[in-house]
Amino acid sequence: MHKSKVEFMRKLLSLLLAPALVLSCESLDPGVRDEVFYDVEGTEVGHEMIVLGDKLEDPYTVENMTRALASVYPTKAGDIILSPTDIYVRFLPRNQDEYELLATLCPDLLDHPVDYAIRRDGDYYQDPDIPEDEITWQYAVVDKNFVFPDGILYEILDHCFIADHDIITRAGGTEINWEEVERESFRLTGNESYLAPKTRSSIHPSGRITIVDDLYDPEPIGVKGVTVSCNIFVKFAHAFTDDEGYYEMSKTFTGNPRYRLLYKNVKGFGIGLNLILVPASFSTLGKNSPEGVDCCIDKHSNRSLFCRSVVNNAAYDYFESCKDDKAQMKAPPSNLRLWLFQLTDKSSSVMLQQGAVVDGSILESFLGEYMILLKMFLPDITLGLKGADNYAEIYGRAIHELAHASHYMAVGNPYWNRLIKYVLVSFVTSGWVVYGVGTEEDHGYCEVAETWAYYMQTKVYRDRYPEQARSFGTNYWFSPQIFTYLDERGINKYKLFASLSPDVTDRDILQARLLSLYPECKTIINQAFDRY
Repeated sequence: MHKSKVEFMRKLLSLLLAPALVLSCESLDPGVRDEVFYDVEGTEVGHEMIVLGDKLEDPYTVENMTRALASVYPTKAGDIILSPTDIYVRFLPRNQDEYELLATLCPDLLDHPVDYAIRRDGDYYQDPDIPEDEITWQYAVVDKNFVFPDGILYEILDHCFIADHDIITRAGGTEINWEEVERESFRLTGNESYLAPKTRSSIHPSGRITIVDDLYDPEPIGVKGVTVSCNIFVKFAHAFTDDEGYYEMSKTFTGNPRYRLLYKNVKGFGIGLNLILVPASFSTLGKNSPEGVDCCIDKHSNRSLFCRSVVNNAAYDYFESCKDDKAQMKAPPSNLRLWLFQLTDKSSSVMLQQGAVVDGSILESFLGEYMILLKMFLPDITLGLKGADNYAEIYGRAIHELAHASHYMAVGNPYWNRLIKYVLVSFVTSGWVVYGVGTEEDHGYCEVAETWAYYMQTKVYRDRYPEQARSFGTNYWFSPQIFTYLDERGINKYKLFASLSPDVTDRDILQARLLSLYPECKTIINQAFDRY
């Protein structure tokens, strides 16, 4: 990345991380090494940049599958003509909008080619011919009738025949053992080493992805709603895990596919930040059996894999908790984008992708010509994880920011712009004190927002870890204890959330709104505000 842009991004991220929750915890021990994970071939699975080997001949091209068909069924070869079922293509998106469009159209989009040997597996790849400050080539396998979006550069690499599709051939298609033809194509193209031992029947890859939360349950729990994706050459499959972490693919494989977790959740949110700022990050699981792969993650696993999985579960649980049979509070936007940072303990809910701050705010004049770069990479939540050395700590920090996202959905951009402006300005004018000192203009926006977010962090944390009895945010000039006090006396989170309308901009207005909503609780509401 060019030096000027690197300096800008550092300055920008420092600024964006200012609206923050700061939690003092000991840093991770730098001497602790991630637990090593090995794939089915005994190769260590890394999480840095992928290193490619030699280019391979794709066994799924129409030409190679036709040749294999003739080898397995020499008497039928002249009667059966294979037509492409899929197209192997690469795209070069110019900006985040083009990237997101492709990600929507191509659910198995990858940043590296699939017809190369992998010398060292990893979580991301950057084409050496593409500058590091630009989005690299994106590879996909699309249907033969795919309509290419206007304006996005693409290159067709191969026309493919993948027999899992509804196959229409000129004659005899239903009598063909396509698995045997596929295996023969692997042999003819020199890829026999990629084949798995032949079994009696085809098996759909399935398994379970779990994670350990020591303070919650001694047994591993499921990584919920996350995408498990796998491929061998151009043949892809993906599935979402269920609440217990189980998944099952819809296709079968003759070889050992490469598996990965894509942190694009069934709820719609994405956890993104690999080499480039993409909406949803990958964590590779390496090459594994066509029967599937199980993975149990704990705090000794790769740090990125562990943190992404905890935040994934926190967000999944939070979305689920936003409604019950009788009441509800607004869930965060379904396309919520979260960035995770390991070198800071500061977090923010700037909601930039949703339209907050970017236009008509102090950032516009501050960034000037660089505003276009910010618009390319728009986080909603930035989560600082420095010092968060266990599941519970990461989970709690995530809940705090997700609570902010719900509040945003209730009040909209004008409110949020003033809140973020307050935090940015007060952070500087108060001598770099988080949240300012509570006397600055518009401090009431911060007072309401942080009272709600710290209350939710405390409530969810205590519900999940009842023996911990922690309270968050009680040392600041605002008082999240107000909501905790009311919750303990029957005004639950749904009723409290109902008070967070766009006109509730300070403590006094908040108290008046609660009294108007719940006059039968007048005494305890006044007690709470008088006490704190």
